[in-house]
Amino acid sequence: MAHTIRWGIMATGWIANTFVRDLLKDPKARDASDIAHQIVAVASSSSKDKATQFITTLSIPDPCTAYSTYEDLVADPTVDVIYVATPHSHHFQNVMLALNAGKNVLCEKAFTVNAAQTKILCETAREKGLFLMEAVWTRYFPLSVQVREIIRSGEIGEVLRTVADTSFGDDVEEKWGTTHRMVNPDLAGGALLDLGIYSLTWVFQTLYHTLPKDQRKPPTVTSQMTPYHLTGADESTTILLTFPTSTPTNTGHPRASHGIAMTNIRVAADPDEQGTSGPNIRIQGTKGEIQVFGNPFRPTRYRVIPVKGKGQVREVECAFPDGGHGMFWEADEVARCLRDGRLESEGMPWEESIVIMEVMDEVRRQGGLVYPAKIESTEYPVQL
Repeated sequence: MAHTIRWGIMATGWIANTFVRDLLKDPKARDASDIAHQIVAVASSSSKDKATQFITTLSIPDPCTAYSTYEDLVADPTVDVIYVATPHSHHFQNVMLALNAGKNVLCEKAFTVNAAQTKILCETAREKGLFLMEAVWTRYFPLSVQVREIIRSGEIGEVLRTVADTSFGDDVEEKWGTTHRMVNPDLAGGALLDLGIYSLTWVFQTLYHTLPKDQRKPPTVTSQMTPYHLTGADESTTILLTFPTSTPTNTGHPRASHGIAMTNIRVAADPDEQGTSGPNIRIQGTKGEIQVFGNPFRPTRYRVIPVKGKGQVREVECAFPDGGHGMFWEADEVARCLRDGRLESEGMPWEESIVIMEVMDEVRRQGGLVYPAKIESTEYPVQL
């Protein structure tokens, strides 16, 4: 019999809408008959009407309660896990609220504004015996799992370089102005935390996560950042990460590997949105290369290219079942972790979330990007 997990949804914006649409799809369509999802509560901090409208628009089945405060949401005894879909400026306060109410949490990425906040969340979850996971949905795609398995198998040899680009070319002044969350420092805006996390995800899941746990070592960081002239948030950030190891074996003559993580909101990695510009991700090993096509957060196919004379190029398409967006796979992981009594996911462990936040802290330090003290704070509670 399927193990059912009851969700409470914190916030009603676009990302929450997308997540819930995926939760409502039949798990059997993606061969996940062992678990099931039920949405039992939704909260909007602006009004109960907004939460009610969200429930109605998405045709969420009864019983599902609408709340006008997050405090009421986390107090609901029918909720097993809270999905935090607020801006990342608010994640630390919102997750602490949920953990202190005894709720398990799936929190949107970027996990928090800085590594100090992430560490406190993980410590709090451990102390309270609660499940906590950063919602890096891309990690749970079959495509991502397959790419990591190819690396671990040694098929492309020792991986020495990954290049990942998550960039969208927009007229920033006209489209984002000064108040939109993408460019608003009060909401921890900028390319790095919102989009750069995906480039870092590909670097980490190919050069760090594919090693045995006891061999994973944090990288050194060199970066350049271009601030957006109207707000000071970053509009372009390029990061060079040097890992002290190669992957997957790191034997013989251990070599450093390089990750190049790029993000930009003024130029596009895929200008015509037809894939004409080639892969957004290249994973380069001593015996071949994996190229990943489509947006780094939602890639659709990959290509494996062996070195000359060592086999055939192969193309692999990875469909999204039942017209889904792909967020159901991370939700399925949460359900299985809760069923099995695990506090964290192997696919996105706390330690790795912390290391990635430490990288972003260092990138911001090098770029001189500081957010308002209130959202950088490790105090709880703070009214935002």
